[in-house]
Amino acid sequence: MGGGPAGASLGAYLAGAGVRVALFDSGSKPDLVVGESLVPAVVGFLRKLGIEEEVASYSTLKPGATFTMPRNQEEMHFRFDEVRKAQITYSYNVPRDRLDASIRDAAVRAGAALFSERARVERAGQGDRVRLSDDTLEQTGGFLTEQPDLVVDASGRSRSISRLLDLPTEAGPRRDTALHAHMEGVELSREGHVHSSILERGWSWRIPLPGRVSVGIVIPSEFLATFGDTLEAQYDAYLRYDPVARGWSEHAKRITQVFKYTNYQLRSVRGVGPNWALVGDAFGFIDPVFSSGMLVGLDSAFELSRVVLDGSEHAFARYERHVLRHLGNWYHAVGHFYDGRLFTLFRVGNFMRQTLLGGLMEPHFLTHLPRVFTGEATHRRYSVGLLNFMCEYGLARNDPAELAVR
Repeated sequence: MGGGPAGASLGAYLAGAGVRVALFDSGSKPDLVVGESLVPAVVGFLRKLGIEEEVASYSTLKPGATFTMPRNQEEMHFRFDEVRKAQITYSYNVPRDRLDASIRDAAVRAGAALFSERARVERAGQGDRVRLSDDTLEQTGGFLTEQPDLVVDASGRSRSISRLLDLPTEAGPRRDTALHAHMEGVELSREGHVHSSILERGWSWRIPLPGRVSVGIVIPSEFLATFGDTLEAQYDAYLRYDPVARGWSEHAKRITQVFKYTNYQLRSVRGVGPNWALVGDAFGFIDPVFSSGMLVGLDSAFELSRVVLDGSEHAFARYERHVLRHLGNWYHAVGHFYDGRLFTLFRVGNFMRQTLLGGLMEPHFLTHLPRVFTGEATHRRYSVGLLNFMCEYGLARNDPAELAVR
């Protein structure tokens, strides 16, 4: 249920392995979707699907990321080809409508049956089993003549099965609103880099795409509401109000309407049931700041495809633990960004590398810490543990509050 990147890639893997797959995609998506900037680890999944060359043809090459810290507007440039022992040293900024279409087409080529309808799911009895509605089965024109063995919820933040079964969730501490549009004339300091800036309140992203720049502002909801009654009024007024945003948007022109996202930092506690599973954003979404959502979705789809082919209850339980751990690792990394510990650690590192001890330790840190954010080490307990340890105990008594996101 859902033909976005997670659902469609799962369909491609399973259909390619000979599984009978019905993929429901109503096509009712907003024109702009969060998830336009990909971390390098995503490239590996594009290769598995056989679509990297196609995606590269309509995307912007992404060689790294640039972060602008608060107060003195110090910039930190992060190049993927400088990451020690990195397996993939680049990525892409993608028009999401075209990426989604490329993955759907890969699923169809693999043999999945695509139905341009919204699937409806119902409870099956009093327990936690689910079933597709009769009219959903009829919409397949005989492809599904009976209930499927497994129903996968890839409906994104609609969270169809979670809402139906009232599954428990865990929410993060942030209560932000993200407003998102495309603009022309936005200033960028590094070609192809995704730019993230700490604002007076909240933070912003700038993602260079062919012929335009995706600009998002993530602001505490109650504060953003003071800037106008419409999304466009709030978005335009805040870009004029904030001194950091004004510096790179003063001569920019918005060329799309503004889209709003609010249900960030939400994850289900359960991801599998008697005859169902959750994948991608339907399982959980942490935050847009490190572009982790697409990676979590594609990684969970690949892992779930292996589990379905295994078929054992143990394999499904392993999948649930895998995704919960992945979401939890990103949750902690995002927390270090918001509370200022991550940027404080970067500053301390810049000083320490000039000392004898720091110079000796630097290769070790550069092997593990950056690869958490490229996605190659977010499953490695040591790498993630080292990041958390250093953000807690490696700040050399510097107060992280100075670099925190308000």
